[in-house]
Amino acid sequence: MSSSRGSTQEGEGGGRVPPATGAGRLERPALTVRSLMADDGLGIELTLIAGSAGLDRPIMNTRIQKSGLALVGHFHGIVPTRVQILGQTELSFLHKLSREDRLLSLRGFFELGLCCVILTQGDQPFDLNGSGVGFVPVPELAQCAEESGTPLLVSAVRSSVTITALHALLDDRLAPRIRLHGVLVDVFGVGLLLMGSSAIGKSECALDLVMRGHRLVADDAVECDYRPPGMVFGAPAELLRYHLEVRGLGILNVKDLFGVTSIRERKRIDVVVKLVEWSKDTEYDRLGLDERYHTILGVKIRELVIPVRPGRDMASILEVAARNELLKNAGFHAAREFFGNVEGELLRERPAEESSVPPPVRLAEEGAPRGAPPHGPPRPPRPGHGVEVQSPPSSAFRQPVERGRSPERPGTGFVATESSVSLPRPRRRG
Repeated sequence: MSSSRGSTQEGEGGGRVPPATGAGRLERPALTVRSLMADDGLGIELTLIAGSAGLDRPIMNTRIQKSGLALVGHFHGIVPTRVQILGQTELSFLHKLSREDRLLSLRGFFELGLCCVILTQGDQPFDLNGSGVGFVPVPELAQCAEESGTPLLVSAVRSSVTITALHALLDDRLAPRIRLHGVLVDVFGVGLLLMGSSAIGKSECALDLVMRGHRLVADDAVECDYRPPGMVFGAPAELLRYHLEVRGLGILNVKDLFGVTSIRERKRIDVVVKLVEWSKDTEYDRLGLDERYHTILGVKIRELVIPVRPGRDMASILEVAARNELLKNAGFHAAREFFGNVEGELLRERPAEESSVPPPVRLAEEGAPRGAPPHGPPRPPRPGHGVEVQSPPSSAFRQPVERGRSPERPGTGFVATESSVSLPRPRRRG
């Protein structure tokens, strides 16, 4: 089973949009300006001073923009679905312009169809020198906002605090979401997403893990949402929260049965475990060297494929998988270390001068007398032979040789030929 793969796409304003996967439907939520002002999770107070007709405009991007260049007529890169911030620098620039120039600059800016504009530090007036410390309600700002129907909001805190609060809220409210069929459990702090066909035993594994002291996050339907810079969190569907379905027992309330320590509201997904039916014709990973990944919302998550068959203690296997993931995150990879030790042992056992190709043997050097012994160490006698090797006397090579007749060795009837003059003379021991 190959892991699903996906590539990110360009969103508005250059943002990265995680792609949808085949396992679920990707949702792109939107937040209106009215909902933003009424959200208790924002942490700062926003006051509307103009443009109430556009309170239902959608905010569809988690990033904000400080649009200083737009006030001088440079509108390239302005994304209308982003929240626009005008801080001390921009407001001091508008304060120094004449009324006609302010109208010309602000009308071009508000005619872009912006979702909303937020002015920061609106409770402090400018000083007499016009240094730009704080904000004074410039009439042209409210006038242009009303003409275009763009909500104009005021924040009493600095730009940095306002931007931080907006990012934290928008990252949560506008996070890409997808619903997956599976079971999410927290085992030793590792989020295991159990996936597989129906009736494969996902809920039974989750129940066994809960009885061992681990925590259930979601059963059957897992609401997954993306968090930058590259994390996927899972949570239960609202109607299925704290509940677990076991065939033969029905619907169980895990919180009531095992207490509040047996459940968790949300958890990051660290490992995807695919449970498959065991088959003798299928080759499963037995080494653990190759890494598999499953893509959810554009994030690659480590994947394990575990076969299920009668007699296997799946809860123990999942606990070991979580412990092994903790070791990998700490930098210890058992399979790679084992094979590294095996390769090192094999290299130590191989001789340093071992060679499968014998060195070449030179019978005679150029310029040396015919029959001279070759350079290099002499060969030892073969074991089991009772003969001693002795070089022939030098006089045997200096006898005159008649034309057409090979020389004869003294004391023997042996006639040396050209190919036999270099053979050593054997002598028996004793």
